[in-house]
Amino acid sequence: MVFDGAKLALYLGEKLAVILRDDLPGLLFADHWDLPGGGREGDETPLACALRECREELGIVVPEDAVIWEGRFDESGRIKWFFVARLPAEAEAEIVFGDEGQRWRLMTETEFLNHPRAVPAFQDRLRVYLAEHANGRM
Repeated sequence: MVFDGAKLALYLGEKLAVILRDDLPGLLFADHWDLPGGGREGDETPLACALRECREELGIVVPEDAVIWEGRFDESGRIKWFFVARLPAEAEAEIVFGDEGQRWRLMTETEFLNHPRAVPAFQDRLRVYLAEHANGRM
């Protein structure tokens, strides 16, 4: 399967784990709130990519059976995957922040969706999930 990368909207209880991107010149969406994820390595699957990136960035191991939704998105001919996973709120204690980004925090869904400095593409993809979830198509 050909794809470029994957992101994971990770709910810990009712809040999303988000990462404030580094504030470096030339970095796309510098100093914006992002979700765990990144580029594909080797021949890994989209889900393996998202879970590996989450483990690297937040130090938390998300089991595959915690993933409740997936979507495939085309960004100008580049294929990106977006996953949604849920863990109990207590899983926050497992987070060990990695070396990418300035910091992490938990954010309500509404706050992320409306934040002026959240990465817009991931706000949009989360809205797709929520619309399908609301219509019972999980």
